[in-house]
Amino acid sequence: MSECYPPGGPRVVVVGAGFGGLAAVQALAKAPVAITLIDQRNHHLFQPLLYQVATAALSPADIAGPIRSILARQGNVRVVLDTVIGIDRDRREVLLASGKRAGYDWLIIATGARHSYFGRDEWACHAPGIKSIEDATAVRRKVLLALERAESETDKVRREALLTFVVIGGGPTGVEMAGAIAELAHRSVSRDFRSITPHCSKVILINLAPRVLESFPEDLSAAALADLERLGVEVRLSTPVEHIAADHVVAGGQTIHTHTAIWAAGVEGSPAASWIGAEADRAGRVKVDHAFHPVGEKRIFIIGDTASCAGADGRPLPGIAPVAKQQGRYAAQAIAAELKGQALPAFRYRHYGNLATIGRSHAVADFGRLGLRGLPAWLLWSTVHVYFLVGFRNRFAVGLNLAWNYLTFARHARLITGEPEQPDPTAANPIPHGETYVQAA
Repeated sequence: MSECYPPGGPRVVVVGAGFGGLAAVQALAKAPVAITLIDQRNHHLFQPLLYQVATAALSPADIAGPIRSILARQGNVRVVLDTVIGIDRDRREVLLASGKRAGYDWLIIATGARHSYFGRDEWACHAPGIKSIEDATAVRRKVLLALERAESETDKVRREALLTFVVIGGGPTGVEMAGAIAELAHRSVSRDFRSITPHCSKVILINLAPRVLESFPEDLSAAALADLERLGVEVRLSTPVEHIAADHVVAGGQTIHTHTAIWAAGVEGSPAASWIGAEADRAGRVKVDHAFHPVGEKRIFIIGDTASCAGADGRPLPGIAPVAKQQGRYAAQAIAAELKGQALPAFRYRHYGNLATIGRSHAVADFGRLGLRGLPAWLLWSTVHVYFLVGFRNRFAVGLNLAWNYLTFARHARLITGEPEQPDPTAANPIPHGETYVQAA
């Protein structure tokens, strides 16, 4: 098999160009190393705004940038578009789907997380989550098609099912998704339809926990619940999901007829633990020490959502972007220090706060002793998310779109892409063959 790394200095291989992997690569910009960055996609994605793509507020290009363009000026890195299928620890090589191998002196694994359906993987096709652009555009298609079909549906029962949207999970992703769908269905598109009114659609948020946003203080959690209800979201707490099918969800013993269910209830680690034969926790994340090494391996760093790591308080670090970025920089600094014969002190995570938005002009922000809610928190949320986007073009585009959406409720990215689906022969008013499902704002 051929090798796949640039010459010139010790070899550092980084797997994954998310927040952690990209932070590690950029922190090694001046180090005397040859970096190989491997990812199965050619773009870096700002995942916190994926739900905005899924609800037609932003276009995919607004929150993503080509990896090669981001790193174009960093001469010690080579980007490889490929998929990792294993790691040979004895030979210090990363095995790729193309048949190539990437040799390393240090390896940083930052492959993130994937959806977890808690052993019910058959639910995935009926209740997709959003972890990638493909996921977000698929959900957008699902939501917009439901609205289009409801416009011409004459059967009351089928129409109600089409206009019922179920979000499963009450964490930040679920809360933000439910609020955005409620605004989309109730305000942003209803004026463009003739049969659908702001009161036709129903958004239901189902959460197993007794409150939404459990990682936030109780007063901010209560504020988020009030904001969701203000938007018309029906919140069902302490409610387990028992079954998900194409046209219904069973939760708490009740059947909800819906054609649009969205999963935001859980994640699990990538296959990294099996690649290196390391111990993993119940969520599939690799157990690491204070320097992000798996047991018995000092040449490998596991960071971000792939790692199971406790903070100074003994609690697991949250799966958020700041954690991954700080860990990525620490791994890079540890490599640079080792090249100089030095050692770094133990990693210490600096928590800058938690943010979650609940629709237009409403958000919650937790800074420990200080909590914000309402418009001030939403303005802070908007500023932070725009600031941390990669590239001036993306910051400008997202800032402009957020301001426009705030002023007008418009959703400019309402494009239903993909091949037109065949009409349902059982429908009371089937959609004609050959119709193109595209609607622009």
